[in-house]
Amino acid sequence: MRLPSLTRRPPGRRLFVDEPGAGNGDTTDGRDGGGADEATGVGTGGDAASEGTAAKGAAGGDGETKRTIWVALGANLAIALAKVVGGLITASPALLSEAAHSVADSCNEVFLLAAIRRSKRAPDARHPFGYGKERYFWSLLAAVGIFVMGGCFSFYQGLHALRETSSESPSDYLVGYAVLGVALLAEGASLVRAVRQMYREAPPGARGPLAKARSVDDPALRTVLAEDGTAVLGVVLALIGMGLHELTGNVVWEGSASIGIGLLLVFVAYRLGIASRDQLIGEAAEPGLQLALRQFLDEQDEVDTVARLYTMRIGMGQILLAARVDLTAGVDSEAVEDAAERIKEQIHERWPEIEQVFLDITDAGEGERESAARRRRELEEQVRVAEHEG
Repeated sequence: MRLPSLTRRPPGRRLFVDEPGAGNGDTTDGRDGGGADEATGVGTGGDAASEGTAAKGAAGGDGETKRTIWVALGANLAIALAKVVGGLITASPALLSEAAHSVADSCNEVFLLAAIRRSKRAPDARHPFGYGKERYFWSLLAAVGIFVMGGCFSFYQGLHALRETSSESPSDYLVGYAVLGVALLAEGASLVRAVRQMYREAPPGARGPLAKARSVDDPALRTVLAEDGTAVLGVVLALIGMGLHELTGNVVWEGSASIGIGLLLVFVAYRLGIASRDQLIGEAAEPGLQLALRQFLDEQDEVDTVARLYTMRIGMGQILLAARVDLTAGVDSEAVEDAAERIKEQIHERWPEIEQVFLDITDAGEGERESAARRRRELEEQVRVAEHEG
């Protein structure tokens, strides 16, 4: 509840503290199109402070991720060339499908390197929250590349092989086995590096390989993991298909292997596309962080109820927080400003990834209080389930 003595601003106005220009003693007022009554907002904008936070949060992991991508790119370029030559010599549909797969992966690594570079641009007037979501856009393009260049071509090669009647010589098979053997070693080495980075960057609560893979925040690393894992499985399928073709003399085995590779690529492309879509349209922070933020705000002496709490990922390691809070009785206007500044500093100190903080002060009704309590119970249950599954 708010006291009548609390200084009221005109309805629909919000005061931003530490926005661009605040360092010069200026106060920036913004409009709240929702017509909220009184609001005090705190946040970091496109100034040096937010730039430093973004750089600090991403610089460490970016260097290792770029090295992982370069290793994968080098391996895929060499393997793609070998597979193309081997596929043309043997006329193997499975080998040609794997060649298309490696070409698609090489193009995608170029996309991922561009994503890292472009996402580091500083916030500006047109993009005040920065360019962090560039990573998700280029990862989406990588998923499309896997689907079109890898999956569709593999389907074509498989269907074409099922109508093929020519046979290969024993030497052709030896060339195919040699190329696929080298590809398996190279792709496996690249996958091992990506998995090691995943284990180093996974949060402590993530237990097991699948949980750690799901916890990967970097879309570039997630894409490399998916590509390398799929490449290893694809090479195994191609080896099986080629071996059964040689043993039985029936090309249907190799054609089926090519179609299987296509199905695998389409599935991986779909999963990567879904992940990028969720992050592009605005994905909330994990329930554990939402619950921790609610608990932190509830513990503040000036806060009576956290009526609403919204989070959104605006880049890798970058989160926006907006909360509507009802104050306790007896808080005057000066105390509100001091509390807002203190809360902002403590949030940035405890959770450096939260770059933007906006607090709206509201007069919560009984319905909002019940909704807030219900939401907190839901988050607690989600956290318990996640800990149990982990």
